[in-house]
Amino acid sequence: MKTIVENATNLSKYLFEDDKAVDMQAGQINVGDPDNLDFIIGDLNSGNSTLYENVTDTPEDWFGNKYTYDGTVWTQDPNWVDPNAE
Repeated sequence: MKTIVENATNLSKYLFEDDKAVDMQAGQINVGDPDNLDFIIGDLNSGNSTLYENVTDTPEDWFGNKYTYDGTVWTQDPNWVDPNAE
């Protein structure tokens, strides 16, 4: 797996399979085939986020913003609220 982590918070924002193309650029992150992108992440970029690849210990209950990741250790954010529960 690969994850995009926001540098300021260490929150894991996105999670992708290893074969998903992720292109970290100065102004945005492009996801998917460069000729036919799946989507563009406009609020994250190569300056404010980090792409970790070959992550093998992703939590089974991963959800965007639920966990922080420092490249080695996953930690559940104590302030996370399940959006499906509200």
